[in-house]
Amino acid sequence: MNIRAIVTDIEGTTSSIDFVHKVLFPYAREHLPAFVRAHAGEPAVRARLLETAREAGVQPDDPEAVIAVLLEWIDADRKATPLKALQGMIWKHGYASGAFRAHVYPEVPARLRTWHDAGIALYVYSSGSVAAQKLFFAHTEAGDLTALFQGYFDTETGPKRDTASYRRIAAQVGLPAAAILFLSDVTGELDAARAAGLGTTLICRPPRPCPPEAAHRCVADFEHIDA
Repeated sequence: MNIRAIVTDIEGTTSSIDFVHKVLFPYAREHLPAFVRAHAGEPAVRARLLETAREAGVQPDDPEAVIAVLLEWIDADRKATPLKALQGMIWKHGYASGAFRAHVYPEVPARLRTWHDAGIALYVYSSGSVAAQKLFFAHTEAGDLTALFQGYFDTETGPKRDTASYRRIAAQVGLPAAAILFLSDVTGELDAARAAGLGTTLICRPPRPCPPEAAHRCVADFEHIDA
């Protein structure tokens, strides 16, 4: 079946892992305590702080305890939905101030435009919140790429190594699973997507080599993706 939609991961796939871990995460960690103290009364922030408190088993009325949990989660690179949402809010300020621009690999913007112009629907599935994903692609080094995407998925859809998550994505995209191609640099995510019936391609950016007996089609960059 011809590919009619592509769902792409971000870290290690469209963009450098270093940008996320050496720019975005440190920025969020540095600014999170002051952000929470300043905005804890706002409904959107308050809701995420309550989620954090429930998940961690701390008192929701103790903001310093909640802040400590969030910092621990950042240090552990935990894929917690409330943390990802709060990070997205903090990054919004960073993008708006010009503190940084999102990295994308050189061939990615042109390849995305080629697929978009060919009528292939493009989506993002990342552990970062949908809000953070939109900010990311609105403020890339190559400019605003959000017009190329039809939708975004995050951990509200489900864990990225859970087959059910990809079934939900296929249902929301509204296409047979076999007509959807998922791109990622993580084999476990691709395994789950393939179990749901999606096509899969493993991205191994240099200097990382493709495994000699890869379970998924493996390429070094978007130029070599069959779609």
